[in-house]
Amino acid sequence: RRSAQLARTAGHAHRGEQRGRRHSVASSPPLGVEEMPRNEETVRVVVRCRPLNSKEKNDGREKIVHMDTKMGTVSVAQPGNSAEPPKSFTFDQVYDDQTQQEVLYQQTAAHIVDSVLEGFNGTIFAYGQTGTGKTFTMEGMNDPPELRGIIPRAFHQIFERIALRAGGGTEYLVRASYLE
Repeated sequence: RRSAQLARTAGHAHRGEQRGRRHSVASSPPLGVEEMPRNEETVRVVVRCRPLNSKEKNDGREKIVHMDTKMGTVSVAQPGNSAEPPKSFTFDQVYDDQTQQEVLYQQTAAHIVDSVLEGFNGTIFAYGQTGTGKTFTMEGMNDPPELRGIIPRAFHQIFERIALRAGGGTEYLVRASYLE
């Protein structure tokens, strides 16, 4: 079983009369990767790979997924067949098993949440096999706070921004949906 998780982030710049304006709702790329062109609609494919879990280690499994976070590549070795070269794939961003939740959030989701607060649509979704870390990436754990995932961080960001703008008789209505 490969220890890889695909997380796709998509943001749609779309606000009534201003459809012709160019906006990017995707995040800044990691260091060493050139910035993607900014355009009206941006879809980014981000990969995060989790470490081997204790059961996999106890079963003698070896890590076959290797990431180059600067180049945005993932190489998958053929298990038990070292003669065949690994298969390599390139993505918009790649995060390894050492990436902290806060770093992942700031580089992939925070800008999408910001653009949603400006009236644009934004979508973030995680895709992958069972047990690859999607729930941890999206929800995380409440304690300690640094393990919180994208969803609680997004809600925190939304309500923090509302609190900063509070007063003046403005009323805010927040609607969000989330499905697992």
